[in-house]
Amino acid sequence: MNSLPVTDASVDLTRRHFFGECGYGVGKLALAGLLTNSFARPTGTHFAPKAKRVIHLFQAGAPSQFELFDNKPKLKALEGKPLPPSVIGDQRYAFIQRDAAVLGPRFPFAKHGQCGTELSDKLPHLAKVVDDVAIIKSMYTEQFNHAPGQIFFNTGFPQPGRPCLGSWLSYGLGAVTDNLPAFIAMSTGGGISGGSALWSAGFMPGKHAGVRLRNSGDAILNVSSPNGVDAKLQRDSLDLIGALNRRRLAIENDPEIATRIDAYEMAFRLQTSAPELMDLKSERPETLKLYGVDPKKPSFARACLLARRMIERGVRCVNIIHSGWDAHSNVAGNVTKNARATDQGSAALITDLKQRGLLEDTLVIWGGEFGRTPMVESNPTLNRKLGRDHHPQAFSLWMAGGGVKGGMTLGATDELGFHIAERPVHIHDLQATLLHLLGLDHERLTFRHGGRDYRLTDVHGKGGKDLIA
Repeated sequence: MNSLPVTDASVDLTRRHFFGECGYGVGKLALAGLLTNSFARPTGTHFAPKAKRVIHLFQAGAPSQFELFDNKPKLKALEGKPLPPSVIGDQRYAFIQRDAAVLGPRFPFAKHGQCGTELSDKLPHLAKVVDDVAIIKSMYTEQFNHAPGQIFFNTGFPQPGRPCLGSWLSYGLGAVTDNLPAFIAMSTGGGISGGSALWSAGFMPGKHAGVRLRNSGDAILNVSSPNGVDAKLQRDSLDLIGALNRRRLAIENDPEIATRIDAYEMAFRLQTSAPELMDLKSERPETLKLYGVDPKKPSFARACLLARRMIERGVRCVNIIHSGWDAHSNVAGNVTKNARATDQGSAALITDLKQRGLLEDTLVIWGGEFGRTPMVESNPTLNRKLGRDHHPQAFSLWMAGGGVKGGMTLGATDELGFHIAERPVHIHDLQATLLHLLGLDHERLTFRHGGRDYRLTDVHGKGGKDLIA
């Protein structure tokens, strides 16, 4: 298999060394993802890309497809009855028993747009832009618990330690600007089961990790200069340190020193760029209304607006992680709450990008790690009723922009929503398609580690040409 040249981790600054040596006026942890090694270069695209950047709206906890995208009237007709054992087979579940009763969709569905796509009434804003959206109803995975499922979706492997999608894009395509990182992550909602593995560079150099920005206040803690240190003093200090480091670099030719120089400079630039990025005062009232954003309050919608501002300023990949979709009890209440939190911002992002001429080459992805069962979870011991368990065999997500065919539905499930009936799409297939849209061949984008070549799709995956415009 032919591949482009890869970067060996040995030429990059280790995190331990950086944490121990660098901390002048910046947050050490945040800067782990800002390392910029002049000795390392992006691999580059393999063919002409459809998309230049990605905004990943990851819905951690697994949204219920039956209450959002995949209407199953048959479930309503069978509600309260168990599914036949022949349907369930040997499927394992996290909590429920195999003879659990059927639970029908909790909300009405209607067709929208010129495409006639069916959506739940909990997605009124997405309904307005559905002609720009491709819905995949036939996603599947082998992971049926949250942490491994979330890590698998983002890294192609169920255990921590592998680079995530944003890291692969940073490695393959490089940064667009010197003032902001190539890859930024934000989170809304509750805790994240997969943790920092969702924006980790894994065994890649730390410069490819996502830099996690806060959704309000200082974007990065401790990025501001210490009291008594103005911009001139800091600039003079950095110039002196830089001169000393360059002198040492000329003697030792140590790439770690070059990395340190670049890291200091990025940190200095970030002190100006990050506050400007997070300040929404320049946004028009119409834009704030479109997103439903209160500039002073953190929210998923605010994160979506910030994501648009980031890609305008050259950020390659933005990952917004919204957690809270784990509906083991009261699936109707869970979906109502989280759809209210995410629907307007997600749809506004599509509208805003389109109005600015950015949707064409910006890929937007919305979905979680797996789906929910067609059977009800009801457990008095755990105080659960009318919920749904984890379902890896079939779930839904959507994509928009970046070369994706809008107004289409790909794949289908059976009348019970249990199995895939048409066009199965594995997570590795989705990852291959995403890379393809960005001009990267998933089999050729490799990184050598521990004596072997790794890739996002492991040894699997095939691109979905039927999704591409």
